[in-house]
Amino acid sequence: MTGEIQLQLALDFANLSQALRVAREAWAGGVRRLEAGTPLIKSEGLDCVRALRGEFPEATIVADMKIMDAGRVEVEMAAKAGADVVVVLGAASDATIRECIEAGDSYDATIMVDLIEVPNPAARAQQVAELGAGIIGVHCPVDVQMEGGSPMDSLRQVAEAVSIPVAVAGGINSETAPLAVPNGAGIVIVGGAIIKAPDAKQAAADILQAIRSGEAVATDRFKRYGAEDLRQTFLEASAANISDAMHRKGWVPGPLPIRPGLKCVGPALTVWTYPGDWHRPVAAIDEAEAGTVLFVDVGGKGPAVWGAEASRSCLRKGIAGVVIHGAARDISEIAELGFPCFSTLQAPAAGDPRGVGMIGVPLHIGETDIRTGDWVIADDDGVVVVPAERAVEVANRALDVVEREAREKSEIDEKGMTLGQVSELMRWEQQRGD
Repeated sequence: MTGEIQLQLALDFANLSQALRVAREAWAGGVRRLEAGTPLIKSEGLDCVRALRGEFPEATIVADMKIMDAGRVEVEMAAKAGADVVVVLGAASDATIRECIEAGDSYDATIMVDLIEVPNPAARAQQVAELGAGIIGVHCPVDVQMEGGSPMDSLRQVAEAVSIPVAVAGGINSETAPLAVPNGAGIVIVGGAIIKAPDAKQAAADILQAIRSGEAVATDRFKRYGAEDLRQTFLEASAANISDAMHRKGWVPGPLPIRPGLKCVGPALTVWTYPGDWHRPVAAIDEAEAGTVLFVDVGGKGPAVWGAEASRSCLRKGIAGVVIHGAARDISEIAELGFPCFSTLQAPAAGDPRGVGMIGVPLHIGETDIRTGDWVIADDDGVVVVPAERAVEVANRALDVVEREAREKSEIDEKGMTLGQVSELMRWEQQRGD
């Protein structure tokens, strides 16, 4: 059975040039099913299908149209452009799916029904199989993957419900691909684990090996993590990666590391105090649990509310770091200790412990809210804060940013391209009306 399993590459790019570069590498690695992903079709139109058909005449070309209406017209367009397989959504009406199937019969195109976000996948699979669908697709959408979702949950149920081929998609890599086979997949659809890989040829070959052998091929990328892995996941991404994952949100203006190379990650314990009043910041050390990041708001002003003895106390308790929207002192000594201290200002003078501030209260700095329990990530680029309720999603999205940048770096370093050439920057200038 494993020898019959097919690997389909989802080319989910905005630019055809990028898609073709990866497709060539993956073809050399053994991929024979090439999917024009929905983003690519929306960006390039069906010319991307024509380009794939022209360059890869022996490939099975899949057009992921995600049809919801006008089934006959859209299948006809995709088939005429060169698609062997055209995708319609399982959420579409029976009438639309029938139109797709009839048009596919006319133009020798197989219709794949994608069950993405269908409430009862197994029941819908049976219905569309009876209508004449050629392939069923079990698909965990990327936004759900970022929250920890997996397509394997419903794959077996769907495969047991129908006798036609079942395809599976959604965050699959060389470690998880073998799991699809015993659960009933006839087609394994992989996107990110190949298209984001610096070497797409090797990535494709690894996944094919895993599918055919039934044994995982280890990878340290293209995975999704849960709440138990948050600290390690955030440590693998930079503050800049995390800000990108949050649509450039979460930045706290002001605090920077007291020396280059420091990084801290952990849930916040917030402190608000008056300038120079170091009572509450020091008291918070005794309240904080190991792994916590103390986040102190002094309004960005001096004198210092933090120094070497406070930092030593944090190290003894296992506190991950301190962020001070205000002033710190004893900078050389703290740096020598290696304690991750981030401050807006440095000042030789300290204030007095008056005890006016509060611990555990919400803070607001710049455009960012900081609450106790929110995740703080601070490094050489500065400080970002991730709301606790979004931490798993943002951590996974940040790793997605890291992975995409790894591919861009390889094209710059190994192919001699510039970032503007890789991303076709000028093409994507925002167009505005008069």
